[in-house]
Amino acid sequence: MKRTIVAGAVALASVAACLMAFVPTASASAQSCGAQSLTTGGYEGVGTIRYKSATSTCDDLNLTYSNDTSGSGYDYYAGRLRRSNGTWYTCSKGYVYAANGSHSVNDSTYWLCTVVADNTPFTVASYFDGGDSVNITH
Repeated sequence: MKRTIVAGAVALASVAACLMAFVPTASASAQSCGAQSLTTGGYEGVGTIRYKSATSTCDDLNLTYSNDTSGSGYDYYAGRLRRSNGTWYTCSKGYVYAANGSHSVNDSTYWLCTVVADNTPFTVASYFDGGDSVNITH
């Protein structure tokens, strides 16, 4: 009887371990990523330029705070990356709605750009107007 119970417990532990291997992981944890504040550019524009961290384990540009300075309480934000020829492009996610305040690094809604190479120059554009304050965790 004891062997059956022990064998059953080992089997359940093995199944649990296998299931944990298939649980999707979040974009980033706050401990493994760096965060920087910047001022947004206008629509398809360039605001403050930062560089994707080469020391973090975070691959994405995550909008973790936004403050629309025009007073409307929200804006739409897009991550923009600079190509090696100096031109800028908007990441495929496009513009995402964000109310003023903090946003979870684990909420894929706010992953402005995904799988960004280390040291890539980036900025954030606001849909309605530039000059907003945002924090990007990367």
